[in-house]
Amino acid sequence: MAEFLSYQTLRNISSEARAQVVFKSAGDVRNKTVFLSHSSADHDLVPAVALILENHGGRVYVDERDGQLGSDLFATAERLRSVVKACEKFVLLVTPRTKDSAWIPWELGLGDGEKRPHNVALFPSAESTYDKSWSEREYLGLYDRIVWGRFTGSARDELMVLKFRENSAVRLAEWLVR
Repeated sequence: MAEFLSYQTLRNISSEARAQVVFKSAGDVRNKTVFLSHSSADHDLVPAVALILENHGGRVYVDERDGQLGSDLFATAERLRSVVKACEKFVLLVTPRTKDSAWIPWELGLGDGEKRPHNVALFPSAESTYDKSWSEREYLGLYDRIVWGRFTGSARDELMVLKFRENSAVRLAEWLVR
C-alpha cells in the first residue's frame, strides 16, 4: 500500500548537514529541473523534500533561497513565472497547512499551465500517514502524488509517483528525468 511521508520522517531526513548541501544553491535557477512550491509554514520540511528530489535526480529550485525575490509583488510574480517555465517539473509540498497559503494556488496554476498535469506532482505530508486533511482542496485531486510504496514483484519499498487515476506508478527517479 502506498503511503506518504510523515512530518517526522521528513524531519529525520532533514539533518542540518544534509540540508546545507541542498540549500547552498537552491535559489539559483541555472540548470534547475524542479520547481518546489510550498507554504512558508512548512519551511522546516523543505530541506528534506529537496534532498529527496535531488537524490532521485532532480535539481531543485526553492524560492525562499532566491536572492532575486524581494518585496515588489510584480517583480516577484514575474520571477516565479520565469522559473516555473524554465523548470521541467513542478512539485508541490502539500500539508494540512497548505490551505492557508495565498501563493500556492497561484503557483500551482502556473505549474499546471506550463507543465500540464503529467509534469506536476504533489508531495503530501502530515503529522501521521493516516491524516488526509492535506487533501481538503478538491483541485488537489487532479494531480499525481509522490508516495512511498512497493511495485508489484519488488522486494522493497521506494518512492514513486502514483498515478491514482490510472492505478499505476512510476519510480520517482524515472519521473524526474522524463
